[in-house]
Amino acid sequence: MSEKVLMKGNEAFGEAAIRGGARFYFGYPITPQNEVPEFMSRELNKRGGQFVQAESELAAVNMAYGAAAAGGRVFISTSSPGFALMQEGMSFMASAEIPVVAMNVSRGGPGVGGIQPGQADYFQATRGGGNGDYHIPVFAPSTLQEAVDMIYEAFEIADKYRNPVLILADGMMGQMMEPVVLPEQKEQLQSEDIASRKPWALTGWGGKEKRSTVVSLHMKPDVLEECVEKLFVKYRAAEKELVRYETHDLEGAQVVFVAFGTMARIVSEAMEMLGEQGIKAGMIRPQSLWPYPYCAFDEIDTATTKVVISTELSMGQMLQDVNIGVCGRWPTDLIYRTGGIVPTSLEIVERTKKILEGLKK
Repeated sequence: MSEKVLMKGNEAFGEAAIRGGARFYFGYPITPQNEVPEFMSRELNKRGGQFVQAESELAAVNMAYGAAAAGGRVFISTSSPGFALMQEGMSFMASAEIPVVAMNVSRGGPGVGGIQPGQADYFQATRGGGNGDYHIPVFAPSTLQEAVDMIYEAFEIADKYRNPVLILADGMMGQMMEPVVLPEQKEQLQSEDIASRKPWALTGWGGKEKRSTVVSLHMKPDVLEECVEKLFVKYRAAEKELVRYETHDLEGAQVVFVAFGTMARIVSEAMEMLGEQGIKAGMIRPQSLWPYPYCAFDEIDTATTKVVISTELSMGQMLQDVNIGVCGRWPTDLIYRTGGIVPTSLEIVERTKKILEGLKK
């Protein structure tokens, strides 16, 4: 039976991973996600899994690579600079087709930056920070309930596509508390079942005619090209199957905001305030950042919309995808804060009114 409890974000992330079937967690402390490894160190071993604190993020991602290659269901988490260190491992796992669920509770940057919330890891997440041609499905929750649901499902997506999957949540979500309905505990895949359920995994002979191997190095160019083309067959399928978004009040909207994560919550309040001032506003909220929901922009009201505004905690990284979705049909603009500063709904209202005034000139 599902239960509703009040939880801190980072602890809810860990609980969702365990209930999603995670048996292995490898982590290293970094603000603002420190409570995730703390929670996993306390809970995972008690519930049939294994927690290992690595000596660095580099070690953690490669431990995850090894455990997942052997068929284990693996969860890892970090924050922005830590995820930067994991990029080589993510590229390797995508190349070798190894399923892992990763979480980035992102903060301000570049470099060490600060410990306050940020969304400037957008390019790193959606374009891939590692080398080569590859993609990773990226999901962006705006509530703790949505984060729990996404993490819980992400293990199935990772296994289906044999690919890493990333949940991108900003630091506010890691530190806030909300009531969440926790899903039922999934079966944890045991060692003796891996060979039959994951025939590609490194389980030795195990009754198989041929031992499985995990390979990322291909010395012959034509072989490497064939492997990359094979990856993109499944990426094209993912682009059709994994697109997720919500739209709000697009009909008759003069302004359409595009926002993800906790920024979407602030935008929702700004929309109400604008409505009270006679300015109808709508919103597109991407839930998948890769694949990006470009199709959502086809739902914008062409008769009334004057501008599409990307609203984000970065210098406009998502604006590139917004412009692709808009495809020149409407003017676009940007409302942003960075450095760990989060705009208020009133600030968004005032900046929106200035953008509308500028369109009249």
